[in-house]
Amino acid sequence: MKYLLDTSVFLWALAAPSKLNRRAREVLSNQRDGLFLSAASAWEISVKFGLGKLEVPEIPAKCVPTWMLNWGIRALEISHLHALAVGELPFHHQDPFDRMLIVQATMEEMVLLTADRMFEKYPVEILWCGT
Repeated sequence: MKYLLDTSVFLWALAAPSKLNRRAREVLSNQRDGLFLSAASAWEISVKFGLGKLEVPEIPAKCVPTWMLNWGIRALEISHLHALAVGELPFHHQDPFDRMLIVQATMEEMVLLTADRMFEKYPVEILWCGT
């Protein structure tokens, strides 16, 4: 099974694991070779850091790759097909980063680990991670 981490789940796993439910913690600890982080999440982290809306120990260009390596999380790049498919999604959700994650999880046949109820409006397989 392949799992795509929502940006919040990725950050919570590192800094606030108590925000994740037991099942999410199990998947994160037992599925290391099947865990993926989208380039969209790296982009979102960088944007929020730059706007002062997210604090991380050092600049995202340094800490995100280190965290991914330490957790065995693989990178999921954004393809043109992914980008074009975003336009075909209904606009239940306006967040461009989340819309990309929905498309990627669907197209790449991944389970999306999230604590965002908005994802339930889309035909994407999710694993609820919130408490």
